[in-house]
Amino acid sequence: MKNNLFLDAAFSKQTERPPVWMMRQAGRFMPQYWEIKNKYSFLEMCKTPEIAADVTMLPVDLLDIDAAILFSDILVTGEAMGGDLSFTQGVGPKFANPVRTAQDVENLNIDCLDKLQYVADAIKMIQQRLAGSIPLIGFAGAPFTVMSYLIEGGSSKDFKLTKLFIHNQPELAHKLLAKIAKVTADYLNLQIAAGVNAVQIFDSWALALSWNDYQEFSHRYIQEIIANLNRQDIPVISFCKGSSVFAPIMAEAKPDVISVDWNADLLNIKNALPAGIAVQGNLDPHILYADKAVIKAQIHKLFERMRGTEGFIFNLGHGIMPDIPFDHVKYAIEVVKEFRY
Repeated sequence: MKNNLFLDAAFSKQTERPPVWMMRQAGRFMPQYWEIKNKYSFLEMCKTPEIAADVTMLPVDLLDIDAAILFSDILVTGEAMGGDLSFTQGVGPKFANPVRTAQDVENLNIDCLDKLQYVADAIKMIQQRLAGSIPLIGFAGAPFTVMSYLIEGGSSKDFKLTKLFIHNQPELAHKLLAKIAKVTADYLNLQIAAGVNAVQIFDSWALALSWNDYQEFSHRYIQEIIANLNRQDIPVISFCKGSSVFAPIMAEAKPDVISVDWNADLLNIKNALPAGIAVQGNLDPHILYADKAVIKAQIHKLFERMRGTEGFIFNLGHGIMPDIPFDHVKYAIEVVKEFRY
């Protein structure tokens, strides 16, 4: 690997500056993304290896980041298991056949890796294009988050149906989560076998859960997934919205990196974690709307706070919003790359 900064930081080694990549870095804030998106549906983009590779490479070519992340979606596992998935502009993902009953759970198929082969094909194509320049991150949605979409039938503001499901039918919820966890571990191992250099688990809606419910209905399945990964030389990043609260539990699953939202002091989180667990984050993405002088000051403030820390990857506390100016994102990355400890 010509640029090892990301992998070194993920394995808690000292780096000359923090490596930088950003969640949703290959996305809607780029005009070049829309040139592709206007020709194809979102699922076509995910399922066509050449297009997925093209989109994955956009931030590599245009932003010069330190790690690429596979262009895909967290819900492809739910679809492979039998979910009737579609994406509508302005609405988001929808499952036409939501999971509500014991029979619905029974109908979900765990022997479905063949339906995700397009992801492995995309990874191989991307690695050919990267040619050892920077690492490629693979990813999957965490079981609780994927389950919430399957139960709600799409996005939700209050996760009412999901919470009723876990509280009124906990045994059925565990059966569903166990199925998703098995598929997720197999899927991430498929990505590792295809050639990714790191993996990230996204639990986007963990913050909907109480502390006890997070332990029971999210953490134990992430722990199971990580334990079943072929992770030799492959760092595992654990992210959830709520990591500023749940980081102590997240550490028990033994990830290499915990990705932290912007609601916490990153150094305090790092110092509270076991030795050898790196942190990733945690700039508030809204700062990228601000004037460039503000962006630079905020990044430098974070870096000064983290000075001398081994195992720090710069990222946002969540993904880039679609209307953030492209040149602000590019500027932020330039600020990171010019910094030296």
